[in-house]
Amino acid sequence: MSHLGAVSLLVRDYDEAIAFFVGVLGFELTEDTDLGGEKRWVRVTPKGGQTSLLLARATTPEQIALIGDQAGGRVWLFLYTDDLYRDHAAWLEAGVVFREAPRHELYGKVVVFEDLYGNAWDLIEPATGN
Repeated sequence: MSHLGAVSLLVRDYDEAIAFFVGVLGFELTEDTDLGGEKRWVRVTPKGGQTSLLLARATTPEQIALIGDQAGGRVWLFLYTDDLYRDHAAWLEAGVVFREAPRHELYGKVVVFEDLYGNAWDLIEPATGN
């Protein structure tokens, strides 16, 4: 059996990214290993999730230029929830930037939000039966 284990996300700083994903969005800090030379292996995972984000500190000018633009301005990741309105309200209060109001689609409730660097995400509460 195969599964996607991790997706890398370019970040400015490991600790500020951990503070956002763990402290604001409620992800779990799955791993934080010092690899030496100011490099760390840092994974954060949505609670109950299987796939992690690997927080990859940008070090080259090319990488630094792409922080916040992982998908060229498009929605990059799709985070599923069992209660969109609960998460939307809590994250709004915590300062998360939303690009729109929650809306209903055939596949469920959805709202676009930004991570701390401006990457666009869909928060989705799937329609019953999906």
